[in-house]
This record gives sequence, C-alpha cells and structure tokens, in this order.
Amino acid sequence: MMLSRLLLWGLLFLGFVACEQIPEKKPVNTNDIREVLNRQVIAWNKGNITGYMAGYWQSDSLRFVSGGDINLGWQATLERYQRRYHNRDLMGRLQFSQIDIRVIDEKTALAFGKWALQRKNDAPWGLFTLLFRKMDNGWKIVHDHTSSSDE
Repeated sequence: MMLSRLLLWGLLFLGFVACEQIPEKKPVNTNDIREVLNRQVIAWNKGNITGYMAGYWQSDSLRFVSGGDINLGWQATLERYQRRYHNRDLMGRLQFSQIDIRVIDEKTALAFGKWALQRKNDAPWGLFTLLFRKMDNGWKIVHDHTSSSDE
C-alpha cells in the first residue's frame, strides 16, 4: 500500500515536471496581419508604393502572381507596381474588404480578400490570396496571387 502511494506520487511528480517542459504555443494574433494590410492601404493612398511594399518579404524568393504574370523577388514586384501605377491618378484610392485570415501555424497564415481602386474614370477590383510568414521583423507577405475582375 505504501509502495503504491509512493509510486503514484512519483508518477504525479514526473507528470508535472514533464508538463513544465512542454513550451506553450502562443496563439497567432491575426490583428497583427490585419495591421500589415492596413499599413499597405494607408501607404498606397498616400501615393507611397515603397511604403506599400513594406508589407512584402524583401527577398528574391518573394512570389507575386497576377494577370498571367509571375514576378519573382521584391525588387521585381516593386518595379511592376511602379510601371503600372506611375502616377496618382492610376493609383486611385485603395480599399481592402472581405478579409478572411486562416492561421496555418505559429509562423504561417493565409489571407483572402477583395481589393478595389476608386479612380476618376473607373473602379477596378479583384481578389487576392496572400501567404504570410512571421519573420524577425514581423508578418510579411511571401506569396501574393492577385486577380482582377473584367467588370
């Protein structure tokens, strides 16, 4: 009986010690990802494409896909934006909506949403799917697949 109690207490003690050794996973705060998107909208609407690009991973491995084109690298993506939106009238006023963020793991999330530009003569819009990775300097877009509506 005494041996059983000692064994039980020993197992309980080992269980507590083992639980203390397992690192606790912190839940991903999707507001941090939303904030990246909010900062992009603010920069765009100020005419600051470089500021908009701060939401992207500054790497040659960044992948941006849109309109049947694939751009590899942060610099190539920046240059694409600068060519397409070389003045404020073309940039218009950006809005993101219908944002849905799905956490994959502690360092990876997928964001889906709708983009829309309000310009003088038109209002183009489309959908995007963004793969985010948590880096040392915060959440960054590592893969962007953006489509445009024909309407």
